[in-house]
Amino acid sequence: MNISGGYDEVSHLVSARVHKFLSYLYLCNLATGRTVTQSSTFDTWVGEQAIDLNPSFIQPSSSCSSTDIQTNPWWRVDLHYIYRVSSVVITNRLDCCPERINGAEIRIGNSLENNGNNNPICAVISSIPAGVSSTYICNDMDGRYVNLFLPGDSRFLTLCEVEVYGEARWGTAAQSKLFYDWYTQNALDGLSSTCSHTTQTDQWWKLDLMKMYSVNRVTITNRLDCCESRINGAEIHVGNFSSDVFSNPVCAVVPSIPAGATYSYSCCGMQGRYVTVNSPRNSRILTLCEVGVYLLGGSVNKYG
Repeated sequence: MNISGGYDEVSHLVSARVHKFLSYLYLCNLATGRTVTQSSTFDTWVGEQAIDLNPSFIQPSSSCSSTDIQTNPWWRVDLHYIYRVSSVVITNRLDCCPERINGAEIRIGNSLENNGNNNPICAVISSIPAGVSSTYICNDMDGRYVNLFLPGDSRFLTLCEVEVYGEARWGTAAQSKLFYDWYTQNALDGLSSTCSHTTQTDQWWKLDLMKMYSVNRVTITNRLDCCESRINGAEIHVGNFSSDVFSNPVCAVVPSIPAGATYSYSCCGMQGRYVTVNSPRNSRILTLCEVGVYLLGGSVNKYG
């Protein structure tokens, strides 16, 4: 299925319903088990306690993280892969001091400049009542790092739970043949100005998700400068065959994509380790300026 132009409206509605359901079951909390860093640590309130799914609030059995008192304290979780983050849930402490969270910024991105605190802002927390979990919508921001940054002097940053929900995007890619420096990974770098490019024989591009997942949808961005018709008739396959990728079931056939446009194709939860885009026609070059693969969180396994 091809949804052009306004596909985000439909996709966002479906995604929101899926993630709302999954959040109750804690099936797609991307932060769980990840690597956590914070700017300082107060006593035994280590950063990992904010992702232990145990928002215990009261000393001495607290399972919250807390920095020491300092200027501009921060907390960061490394998701290990780039995800499209739909929402972040923050649980505030119950026993005292709920106002300490006021003004904290949720930042998401791929840079570690200034410890990740220069990444784009998803939301600014005005306040969270004591012991309450508040959800902040991030509108599918791309990023590997999720930061909580609290600007100001003499501040504590205390977090009793941080949950991150979203879809995985990237994996390990290969293609049939390389045309000059139009590398395979160019289709996964988040830049529509750089593309992958095969030669005129055995035209295929393959993403290895490393294990089996349920694929929600695949997006393809076509090149802008020329030759937009080369994508016409390309097939998207999802399955578990590695050597003979053409034997994997077809998710969708691409009739056409306008120059520079991004189209989305629903795979309806097809299960597989490999996502392949290939051109079945002879003497046809395959150029992909961006490929996004979005998984159903928790349906088989969480990617990453």
